[in-house]
Amino acid sequence: MTPAELSRTVLRAVRRAVDEGVLRAPVPERAVVERPRPGGRGDYATNVALKLAGPAGRPAREVAEILRDLLIGYEAISDVEVTGPGFLNVTLAQDAHASVVRTVLTQGRAYGHGGALAGDVVRVGRGPLADAVARLAHAQGATVVRTETGEPGSLPSALVARLGRDAAVWSLLWPTATASPDDLLVQRESNPLFRVRYAHARTRALVRNAGTLGFEGEGEGEVPVEGEGDQLRRVLVDYPGVLEAAARHRAPDRLARHLDMAAEAFFRFHDTHPVLPPGDEKPSVAHRSRLALAEATGTVLAGGLSLLGISAPEHL
Repeated sequence: MTPAELSRTVLRAVRRAVDEGVLRAPVPERAVVERPRPGGRGDYATNVALKLAGPAGRPAREVAEILRDLLIGYEAISDVEVTGPGFLNVTLAQDAHASVVRTVLTQGRAYGHGGALAGDVVRVGRGPLADAVARLAHAQGATVVRTETGEPGSLPSALVARLGRDAAVWSLLWPTATASPDDLLVQRESNPLFRVRYAHARTRALVRNAGTLGFEGEGEGEVPVEGEGDQLRRVLVDYPGVLEAAARHRAPDRLARHLDMAAEAFFRFHDTHPVLPPGDEKPSVAHRSRLALAEATGTVLAGGLSLLGISAPEHL
């Protein structure tokens, strides 16, 4: 279950409470779902009860308790706790994390695209930042209108000559990623652009090598060992919400940061959980599941880089 799916689930719970007459308040257009802040509980938190308290004329914690009882009945949700003045902290069932692999492999690079901005008209100028905003907005269903104002129509030629087009674009989209744009030329993992593209290339190499060994990723994406790959799966689960936020706030750097986070999570997973079997050992269920997770990660990295206007080579 992605944050967008959880948001819709929360809204369904609100609508049900209103329809059943246990809550008298207008159903909001959207429910903000985000990771709990430091010290928080569960996988996600929402403040929807606080937003409804005023219109409902009831204490926020009372509204939250009503919604908690409705949310706890969903199969993808294992627990809901009311904290603070009325926050709902949601813990997803284990399979809700595992299913993200199935979803990514089924939807491909379209994973995370949706209609959050359907009906909106987004006006953008020219240049790499505007181009990225346009792609993000279009991926969320917005109508994009180009204007002649804003950025120059092309990248500075001197910057492209020095860094190459991809690094030049990255340096403009996320200017604080490195101390100096020239750091993007360093082919090591301290360079976030290299880290993201190398992670993608590594996932593709794993898929190719697995094919040579005669096996593919486990299509169901089940978790063979409890907790294995959870951190990486959470990053993939969060990706649609990041795309929506990046489009809504016209902030491509949010996507760049998330891709960097995905690359770091992938390398941590890869270093501790071998994707390919050693020697002549036959691939196990664990290897197939890990390969599916690696392939899904590569799909997200490639899709995200494409939205930013940056290439995702299969060999580095």
